[in-house]
Amino acid sequence: MKVEQNGGPSSLAGCCLKGDDTKMNKTTALSVLMMPRDSNIYGTIFGGIILSYIDQAGFVEARRHGVHRWITASMDRVDFKKPVFIGDVVRFITHTSKTGRSSVEIEITVESERYLTGDKVVVTKATMTMVSVNADGKSIPFNSPPTIGQGENA
Repeated sequence: MKVEQNGGPSSLAGCCLKGDDTKMNKTTALSVLMMPRDSNIYGTIFGGIILSYIDQAGFVEARRHGVHRWITASMDRVDFKKPVFIGDVVRFITHTSKTGRSSVEIEITVESERYLTGDKVVVTKATMTMVSVNADGKSIPFNSPPTIGQGENA
């Protein structure tokens, strides 16, 4: 995919900076195969591993709104309804629920596809707020021109 530096129509930001950004469809931001290194002695995945992936999925969704540095401002309560096991494929499904000037509120649904049966179960849901910032860590409008150049690390 071609990524234009100035937020043009074929850039990641240009594709999403439309008036309908609060009506964006749900997308799978991440899919991860759970491995033994992610588990406790009972064969279930550590909650902290899932929380880390929720944070990453939130970044992927936020990045669709602008090519900037994005920081996690908050994450609402996360209650685990079902365990995740070694071998499960876990999907982090994101949706932008609200936008502000420099922030986006993102809903994340965590779904686990069971290794042995292929059944899909909802593990947890989370809501988080991501804020776009400049190199000095000051919030900036996310619809401003990209602040991250090619080859620059975010």
